[in-house]
Parts: sequence; structure tokens; C-alpha cells
Amino acid sequence: MIRALAVTVSNRASAGVYEDTSGPVLVERLRELGCEVDGPVVIPDGEPVEETLRSAVAQGYDVVVTSGGTGLTPMDLTPEMTRRVIEREVPGIADAIRLTSVDKVPTAMLSRGLAGVAGRTLIVNLPGSTGGVKDGMDVLAGVLRHAVDQIRGGDHPRSS
Repeated sequence: MIRALAVTVSNRASAGVYEDTSGPVLVERLRELGCEVDGPVVIPDGEPVEETLRSAVAQGYDVVVTSGGTGLTPMDLTPEMTRRVIEREVPGIADAIRLTSVDKVPTAMLSRGLAGVAGRTLIVNLPGSTGGVKDGMDVLAGVLRHAVDQIRGGDHPRSS
């Protein structure tokens, strides 16, 4: 079983200005992949992102997927906070998420989301829109189990 934490990063949703819409989609998609999911935890951008990620790593989550805070506005700091926590980047995941989405939504290339490993936890940043979450989870679906297995020390599958 993969233990997952879904985190919505939104200054406005965390302040109650509007309801979080991407977090429930993220939880649903992680459950569809067979994950045991906590969240969505809704937090403002900045230092709370780093604190939440560090806490999730300490609690032994296999994967933490964030939604939001990956754009170009001055308050979009999720990649910077994620970079403080991860020990090894996995750029192929973030690149694939951007490349898969850019044909449908050209502004997807502006997402600065990261993916990486902290301890034994895979952390992946997704855009904050529900469409961005769906597209990102479509990419993650193909590699999540293998990535978690590798982080746990598993071997690469061999063809016969």
C-alpha cells in the first residue's frame, strides 16, 4: 500500500476566500491508483509548504503531491520550498507533466513544479487547476508504483 498526502497550496483557499477544488480531485486520483490518502490539507504558500513537506517526510508518507503555487506570481513559492526539502531531484517527472499538458494548455510551460525524493518520500508539485491536477496525475499514474518501489530499495524489473 502506498501512503499518500494530498496538499493544496493556495493563499485564498486557505484563508476561506473560496473552496479548494483541486485537492478533492487530487485525493480521488490518488485513491484510484490504490493509495491510502490523507488530505487534502489546504495551506498558504511559503514557509507552511516547507513545514508540511518536512512533517510528511517525518511521518513516513511514501508520496506527497502538492497542487498549486507553481506559477510565476511573486507569491508562488512552492518550488522554492520544495527544493529546501528534497535531497534528490527527479526532473523527468516534472518535465513530463509540463510536456504532456502544453499541447492542450500552452501556459503549462510556465509551471515551475518540481519532483524529488526526501528521505523515503517522493514529492511532486502539480499546478493548481483541476485540469493541471488531472493531467499531472495521468503522468504520475504510469510511474508512481515503480518510483515508490525504487525509493524503498526495489530492483529494476528485468525482462525475460
